[in-house]
Amino acid sequence: MVSHLPKSTNEDYPGPMLAAWVLGLYGVQRIVTGGIHVFLDDGGAGRIAGLPLDGRLDGARETIIGLFAWAGSTQMAWGALLLVLAWRYRSLVPLALAAAFVEQALIAFNVWLWKPTVAEPPPGAYGALILSALFAVCCAWSWRRRA
Repeated sequence: MVSHLPKSTNEDYPGPMLAAWVLGLYGVQRIVTGGIHVFLDDGGAGRIAGLPLDGRLDGARETIIGLFAWAGSTQMAWGALLLVLAWRYRSLVPLALAAAFVEQALIAFNVWLWKPTVAEPPPGAYGALILSALFAVCCAWSWRRRA
């Protein structure tokens, strides 16, 4: 598999290794949470997010679970890409951290301000607040040269 990838750019990354590790760990987290959405029978909508998936939904249950699986699929692909960047293409770590910051900041903005739900926010809503701050710091830090 490695022979099919372009040459590593790790030697071109002047930033701190911790920023690359944060990105790699986030990649693992996205794969795990995406897998939950894809492989749990309710996609985590009921058991984790606390959405009511009972008969009151008039057939929307399958749509909600399908949307969770769809989102989980993109999370898994994004997570795999982040792992590859952190492991082999570290010169792209600042860009990937900036994209991760935008992703989490938009999630936080939508959940808490723009489109809040009447239900209790899911665990990821709290994580988005923490991760957006973490990624902002790591992104700025990754553009600095190692001491």
